[in-house]
Amino acid sequence: MSGSAHPMDGEGELSAADMSSPRQRNTPFVHKVEVPPKQNLFNEFMYTFKETFFHDDPLRHFKDQSLSKKLMLGLQSVFPVFGWGRNYNLKMFRGDLIAGLTIASLCIPQDIGYAKLAGLDPKYGLYSSFVPPLVYAFMGSSRDIAIGPVAVVSLLLGTLLRAEIDPTTSPNEYLRLAFTATFFAGVTQVTLGFFRLGFLIDFLSHAAVVGFMGGAAITIALQQLKGFLGIKKFTKKTSIVAVLQSVFSSAHHGWNWQTILISISFLIFLLVCKFIGKKNKKLFWIPAVAPLLSVIISTFFVYITRADRKGVKIVNHLDKGINPSSLRLIYFSGDYLAKGIRIGVVSGMVALTEAVAIGRSFAAKKDYQIDGNKEMVALGAMNVIGSMTSCYVATGSFSRSAVNFVAGCQTAVSNIIMSMVVLLTLLFLTPLFKYTPNAILAAIIINAVIPLIDVNAAVLIFKIDKLDFVACMGAFFGVIFASVEIGLLISVGISFAKILLQVTRPRTAILGKIPRTSVYRNIHQYPEATMVPGVMIIRVDSAIYFSNSNYVRERIQRWLIDEEEKVKAVSLPNIQFLIIEMSPVTDIDTSGIHALEDLYKSLQKRDIQLVLANPGPVVIDKLHVSNFADMLGYDKIFLTVAEAVNSCCPKHSDEV
Repeated sequence: MSGSAHPMDGEGELSAADMSSPRQRNTPFVHKVEVPPKQNLFNEFMYTFKETFFHDDPLRHFKDQSLSKKLMLGLQSVFPVFGWGRNYNLKMFRGDLIAGLTIASLCIPQDIGYAKLAGLDPKYGLYSSFVPPLVYAFMGSSRDIAIGPVAVVSLLLGTLLRAEIDPTTSPNEYLRLAFTATFFAGVTQVTLGFFRLGFLIDFLSHAAVVGFMGGAAITIALQQLKGFLGIKKFTKKTSIVAVLQSVFSSAHHGWNWQTILISISFLIFLLVCKFIGKKNKKLFWIPAVAPLLSVIISTFFVYITRADRKGVKIVNHLDKGINPSSLRLIYFSGDYLAKGIRIGVVSGMVALTEAVAIGRSFAAKKDYQIDGNKEMVALGAMNVIGSMTSCYVATGSFSRSAVNFVAGCQTAVSNIIMSMVVLLTLLFLTPLFKYTPNAILAAIIINAVIPLIDVNAAVLIFKIDKLDFVACMGAFFGVIFASVEIGLLISVGISFAKILLQVTRPRTAILGKIPRTSVYRNIHQYPEATMVPGVMIIRVDSAIYFSNSNYVRERIQRWLIDEEEKVKAVSLPNIQFLIIEMSPVTDIDTSGIHALEDLYKSLQKRDIQLVLANPGPVVIDKLHVSNFADMLGYDKIFLTVAEAVNSCCPKHSDEV
């Protein structure tokens, strides 16, 4: 069939007015379902390949352009800065400057805490907010995303690394494995972007991400109880049971009241600042500068009171200077290479999922487009370069990106401003962090991860799709009761299970005629729709493949048996025609065709005629090539359900 588009739950019938005209009622004219022209095998393959990997037609901008223009466009595709940089002005810089300074004040204390979460020295958190943002500013396409270490990826990386190496007994090997994992996280991201395989991250559904993030947030918050309460001996496990056992077992002798006082006081301060920022958007800077202000005040307080001598744990020495080279520390051979690749792939995929989701979210708010595959290349490149400059896995931070957005950022220059502030901190200010209490870092991290627990999103998921909610809760409980990697596996597993369930068990529906129209719809959705005596109309809402062909055939036969029992009970005419509405069936394979053949032969034995309505071009072509159309008869294949019913029993089709 050519030249017509059909809705997923309809048949493309003529309007009620058209069908009610004398010509349409009395003329036996029936539209023929056309078999599309045979496509060249190469052209068909190229079309499928393009739709799979190049559906957005990335080369469309290069058409009809001069060689110099093509070179410039090619340069801009790799380095978007050459595109927006030509129109950059002082007004835009003013917005970027304010935003950059604001997110810098937020990132510095967060970076120190996140590095400890990953089991690394605090300076590596600062290193990771210096080099990666600079690389992203030149290669990234998002104007709003703020780059740096994030809580979830830091926790995941630290958990996976500690499963291989104990950082206390083998700190050098631990650090080398962290850089190796970061390198291969970047390689994974670049590979996915370069080969346009970004659709793979879509297999982690939104519901699974909500559950995983929520569980990770609670796990991160529980991990901070060590610094929050001043506990010296703390479990290395991340499950909620192990953490709470460790907390309460040390309640009588391991808690430090001075540490608890600092933690609670500043956590309340941070939460109040966040509340003020939410109530008045113009005061966005208050929750943004609150963490840095908390660090300054608490550090000064510990220094003048020497609380560190009374059991309050502090950061201690923090090296001055910019990132040293770490290329020689990356494992390119040996036993740790495979472990580094595995950890890098997992952490890289999670970092990618978070960054792309954040970028798309803020791009939608400002009504511009970002290229997901280019984003992956940019994120991967910055992590590859970062691994060679003493950085661990960096990605887009939701909290910093939100602040960046509200602060009025215009371009990625805000990342450069933030990076320069971090540079100045590394060069001149790191000694000032010596007396910073670990308690304030714990309070800052707890405050930062609270928004990751999105209860409203979970409630909405429950209302919309119960299976999605199962995926959400599976990921959530997997993280908090087992581990981060188990929660991740559960979320991916349930997401795949949902896809398989939807593919192997497609929906089917019985259709009835809407009164005074020629429209046929689901009788459960439209109770006023009535069935035509002697005719059963079933719609299959999916492509028919090997994975679901037997189910579709058996489900249609069950519908038929149930309907036959009903009509016998009320003495109505027996079913003589079974019409399958095919418009939602986008494709069919050999197993699907065999299922239709089996159904056809089964119906023949029961004196029931199989009729097809509105098969699409791909489906009718395969039915034609397989000779099933000849077996069924082209006079039993109709353009619409209305024409099929009219042909089967014209009297009843007009009366219903």
